[in-house]
Amino acid sequence: MKRSEINAVIRKFEGLLKEHCFELPPFLSWTPEEWQEKGHEYDEIRDNMLGWDVTDYGMGQFDTLGLALITIRNGNTHNPKYTKTYAEKIMMLDEGQVSPMHFHWNKMEDIINRGGNDIHFTLYNADKDEQLADTPVEIFQDGRCYTVPAGTTIVLHPGESLSLYPYYYHDFTIPKNGRGPALIGEVSMCNDDNTDNRFLEPLGRFPEIEEDEPAYRLLCNEYPPAKD
Repeated sequence: MKRSEINAVIRKFEGLLKEHCFELPPFLSWTPEEWQEKGHEYDEIRDNMLGWDVTDYGMGQFDTLGLALITIRNGNTHNPKYTKTYAEKIMMLDEGQVSPMHFHWNKMEDIINRGGNDIHFTLYNADKDEQLADTPVEIFQDGRCYTVPAGTTIVLHPGESLSLYPYYYHDFTIPKNGRGPALIGEVSMCNDDNTDNRFLEPLGRFPEIEEDEPAYRLLCNEYPPAKD
């Protein structure tokens, strides 16, 4: 992705958050220059990859295969220094975009429609070979438990949520309907994008960036080392 595209996505995301009166922690407004002055007191942000995240899954097709997200809080399963057992994200998915089919080996998560458009989920169980199983899927949706055939699409309207368990394949998309993006919340166990994402088709996680203009905000994998 071009840096100009990433900057534009972040600004649009900020506008959506403002529209829905969702306030962010102060570090999410820091400029790259301000990050250069931050010391070790902010290691939790660096070590646990809190902050802005714009991904095209390495495919260069962000308008159709992409997601913008912010990790607001997170623990760390690889570092005993951090004892939080939970994470929180807020995401923006735009019309025509899809977050591709995947599951997590360890993480359980609730995905919440915080406002805007409807979110369409397609759900499968994983089989013993980590492929799509043709078995009924048990759905846990806002206190209701029910079963649907494999590959069923579940629509989350604003305010609704869906619980996703390990080995529970899912993708989600926003149809092109003129209603704009959805603001999506995630409350989960610790998030580890390096070792706990199983995509059905091999994909990358972070974009290759073409630096065509200065960064507006640093992404969560771009922070400079702490200033001594």
